[in-house]
Amino acid sequence: MNPPRTSWSILYRGPLSSCNYDCGYCPFAKTVNTREELRRDSRCLERFTNWVAERPEEIGVLFTPWGEALTHRYYQRALAILSQRNNVRRVAIQTNLSGSLDWVPEADPAKLALWCTFHPKEVKLDLFLRQCQALDRYGIRYSVGMVGTREALPSLAALRQGLLPGVYVWVNAFKDQPDYYSAAEVSYLTQFDPLFPVNNQRHPSQGRPCRTGHTVFSVDGDGAIRRCHFVKEVIGNIYEPGFAAALRPRVCPAATCGCHIGYVHLEELGLAEVFGEGLLERIPARGRT
Repeated sequence: MNPPRTSWSILYRGPLSSCNYDCGYCPFAKTVNTREELRRDSRCLERFTNWVAERPEEIGVLFTPWGEALTHRYYQRALAILSQRNNVRRVAIQTNLSGSLDWVPEADPAKLALWCTFHPKEVKLDLFLRQCQALDRYGIRYSVGMVGTREALPSLAALRQGLLPGVYVWVNAFKDQPDYYSAAEVSYLTQFDPLFPVNNQRHPSQGRPCRTGHTVFSVDGDGAIRRCHFVKEVIGNIYEPGFAAALRPRVCPAATCGCHIGYVHLEELGLAEVFGEGLLERIPARGRT
């Protein structure tokens, strides 16, 4: 009997740091990369894409760019290519959904997924929903959410109403201010996102088992491996022989973890079972919320 195939989930974040939106809470709002910076980002992405395509392991990839990636053709092309690879179980990306979707038919709809964020101050709701409807026609899995600032909350009901009932709507808690929400606001937001109370806290994590650094890890544009985006120690490089020896079970060194792409991998929270196959694109398994 053949041994089980090794399975990894990789969070990739290249040098890209430009965004076409101007959200006040984001450090990359309205930043613009130079042509040379974009060329470097493209080269890094192509190298990573080729590396994934040649690996024997089963791999899921979530692109978590600083900025907006899907306005660039080279990211669109990479997602389409990876979705067609036999060893890729899922390829997903965080996006504001402002870019063209004319590339989507080139991707395998069974493997491509989008994690879409609605920014009510940056785009009209009907334009955003039109993009979501295009994803529906293409048969692409996607989740939709927003940062739960008080200024954004009035848009939440209309957003939910404009989406198909089966589309999961998430809310990222605004954590820049302690105790930002009243009990009534928490209750209101939980009606839309049953997992909002999980997001609206910083989870004690120090010394707790976490899948990051073992079956889940982050990779930057140069191939450096870190446990996750929130632990800066480099533990290897995917382009160096024998890098997989650095991947092993670990406990978290940080006091707390407050971001979904981090705490979702804490074993004691049981969120891997809640999200199931939709973990990378932030879509809970049916009936698990």
